[in-house]
Amino acid sequence: MDGADGPVFHSARRLMNAWQTTRFLIDLTRPRVMGVVNVTPDSFSEGGFYIDTQAAIAHCEQLVRDGADLLDIGGESSRPGAAPVQADDEWQRVRPVLAAALTLGVAVSVDTCRPEVMQQALDQGVDVINDIRALAAPQALDVVARHPACGVCLMHMRGEPATMQHETRYTDVVAEVAAFLVSRVETVAAAGVARQRIVVDPGIGFGKSVAHNFALLRQQRSLLAAGAPVLVGWSRKSSLGVVTGRAVGERLAASVAAAVMAVERGASIVRVHDVAATVDALKVWSAAAGTMPSATLNP
Repeated sequence: MDGADGPVFHSARRLMNAWQTTRFLIDLTRPRVMGVVNVTPDSFSEGGFYIDTQAAIAHCEQLVRDGADLLDIGGESSRPGAAPVQADDEWQRVRPVLAAALTLGVAVSVDTCRPEVMQQALDQGVDVINDIRALAAPQALDVVARHPACGVCLMHMRGEPATMQHETRYTDVVAEVAAFLVSRVETVAAAGVARQRIVVDPGIGFGKSVAHNFALLRQQRSLLAAGAPVLVGWSRKSSLGVVTGRAVGERLAASVAAAVMAVERGASIVRVHDVAATVDALKVWSAAAGTMPSATLNP
């Protein structure tokens, strides 16, 4: 039987309870928080504050103290309208930050779509490749498939960051994003990447309107059809600014609310800038959901 309670369903559930990465098998029976470190001069959220290597490393250390389970380090902005950078420039930005982050005892992800950067990061020992193009660039899938254990995040995006907000026409955004993610998981798995290494990301704000983004949140459980854990990044996104009227630096409450709702709707990992607040909110959610250890509630 392959129905809702059959062996295929239960096998998928077991796969989604853990994420294999280079150094860690990450338990996903509780939600995990991925802290964002943008080592770019044109980040939409930090405005280049962490382009300085020492500032970026200090930020990594603070995010770990705040409770981050993973660090996601990127050297190229993917905000709407962002201009591309050269692979060598991207690598020089992230290399020293990755090296320091790898000593902090948590999983480290590199946010890149370039196979050259992927390979260099994996050679350095990085745990996860987080690719907004879902390993579609030539040679990207080959790099990941050759690695014995690294995790990978496959994201949905239309077009390029510079043009993606001109490509927001969908007949059914949830069905189309889900179908894309299913297809990419199957393609990556067929190339020899174990399914336990794969998570998927609907790409909130990447080639989608405000209405599309909230439809994806509302129906997020549909994305579990890909048979992989879901990672979601709502933090400080412009859609939150539209509905709240808040500037990017004033979206903490909205970002935390979106992260908790994403977890409530099945997300295993939330990618955020404000780690401490998100960790606290998820502890409250866990207590209310009955998933917090009883020793914590009954000291």
